[in-house]
Amino acid sequence: MSERAKQPNSLHCFVCGLENPVGLRLAFYGVEQDEVVSEIVLPAHYQGYPGIVHGGIVASMLDEVVGRAAMGDDDTHFMMTARLKIRYRKPVPVEQPLRLIGKLVQRHGKVTEARGEVWLPDGSLGAEAEAVLVDIPDLPGEAVDWESLGWKVYPD
Repeated sequence: MSERAKQPNSLHCFVCGLENPVGLRLAFYGVEQDEVVSEIVLPAHYQGYPGIVHGGIVASMLDEVVGRAAMGDDDTHFMMTARLKIRYRKPVPVEQPLRLIGKLVQRHGKVTEARGEVWLPDGSLGAEAEAVLVDIPDLPGEAVDWESLGWKVYPD
């Protein structure tokens, strides 16, 4: 595996926001060309059924990891999810280490396809997603100081 290049976090995003008191605070790392990973142990307050992560939380994590993979090397290439198809394969446990992997599949101009996976502690696949993402129209570009808005790489 190659060097882990940390991606930016925000302050208030539910998935990656570092100052969101109810958020997941995930950190994402580029590990290969067009591939990102994140590792987390989710506390019990994110469960649906006892001991199992709520499916909406799993969907949120998959949505974020596919978006991160779709960004590639441009950490201000923001996109919105047009379609997210999820397959829940096994119950995803709370309070155990999970590994998220996102992979860019292909780009077609302003449309990008990506895949995401949630891997369980035993090495099995808990959930997977296929996504179609589109560039956000009319998003301000280089004129925006994203760092002043809280979008930057924070130390681990």
